[in-house]
Amino acid sequence: MAKQVIVIDDSETVRQQVAIVLSGAGYEVIEAGDGSEGATQIESNASASLAICDINMPKLSGLDLLEKVRTQNPGHLPFIMLTTEGRPELIERAVKLGAKGWIVKPFKSDILLAAVRKLAGAPA
Repeated sequence: MAKQVIVIDDSETVRQQVAIVLSGAGYEVIEAGDGSEGATQIESNASASLAICDINMPKLSGLDLLEKVRTQNPGHLPFIMLTTEGRPELIERAVKLGAKGWIVKPFKSDILLAAVRKLAGAPA
């Protein structure tokens, strides 16, 4: 069974771009269009290996989602933040909440894939 990666971003284009890179490398991609939907997908897919999450989204921001997940399941799921944001205070907050990576959009496919492989492991 392929390793599952949950991609949470309000941009359908970004979700598609990430999905193309990851599915092409053998990962199963589960998409969510906002933080609230992301929380549902995380709860529904307990075997997921990684979440890739935007910061600025409607309903629930990426940092608020990360905080919620960490409160409910500390250390359960590694997070990579994929965002246009590069402000040090946001990065610092994400790291304190347990984010394992921070990639600024537009992303380079090889960098994203290297981070996914490091945190989720190679696909089955």
